[in-house]
Amino acid sequence: MTAPTAIATARSVSVSFGDRTALDDVTVEVPAGQVVALVGGDGAGKSTLLRAFVGEVGPDSGSISAPTKHEIGFLSAGPGSWAALTVRQNLDLVGGIYGLTGDELVDRREGAIDRAGLRVAADRLASALSGGMRRKLGAAMAMLHRPRLLVLDEPSTGVDPVSRIDLWRMISEAAADGAAVVMSTTYLDEAERAGNLVVLDGGRILTQGSYDEVRTAFTGVITAADVPVRPEWSWRRGRRRHEYWAQGSPDTDAQTVTPDLEDIVIALSMSRRHEEPAS
Repeated sequence: MTAPTAIATARSVSVSFGDRTALDDVTVEVPAGQVVALVGGDGAGKSTLLRAFVGEVGPDSGSISAPTKHEIGFLSAGPGSWAALTVRQNLDLVGGIYGLTGDELVDRREGAIDRAGLRVAADRLASALSGGMRRKLGAAMAMLHRPRLLVLDEPSTGVDPVSRIDLWRMISEAAADGAAVVMSTTYLDEAERAGNLVVLDGGRILTQGSYDEVRTAFTGVITAADVPVRPEWSWRRGRRRHEYWAQGSPDTDAQTVTPDLEDIVIALSMSRRHEEPAS
């Protein structure tokens, strides 16, 4: 089976801001028709990588290959719309920027309003929308011109559950129509649905691949107990604490658990930080 064509690629990209390394030798491909999800904590490098794909940040080393700006749709971490314009006016403005006019603009605008569940608010000012509605409007604006590359910076953070479902449907439909989608997310249940995951920590890639590939590649054992043996290697999950044993089964009576994506991300991040020399 032929692999999907990569629409955007970061090759061995490193980016620094002063003394801080934001990306360290990062290589990521974003294929047509797929969603690539970037996950990791604050300062992991997610936003910097997205900004590199849209040309807002230039790499210190390595290279970025991406479509022209006219073929990219970008939703930043901000509102993504103009507060003083209505929903329709925002879509008309961005459509005009990309050369859409007449019936084509009207058809795309009204279709975007329906897909985003914004029909009841179509003539409402963006400043009067709920947080979830405004993020959906921003996503609809980024998708209106049917870009080859869609770049979304935490589109669903702080959004209500119903709006999250609407947003994910919009993103999935864009990918199904052939767009290459790269997005950052703080919600690991969303990341699990993506075609590819990229787990970042401190600007480095800890692991990447499909969810099944990431789980298969994960080594070590995770246990659950009320009191961990090594608190520095543990984290709270519900009422218990999970503990990572990189070298395999521990000599304890703790219960072994099957790790989910949250466990894997935390365990890999802990391993990296324990391996770093003290500054």
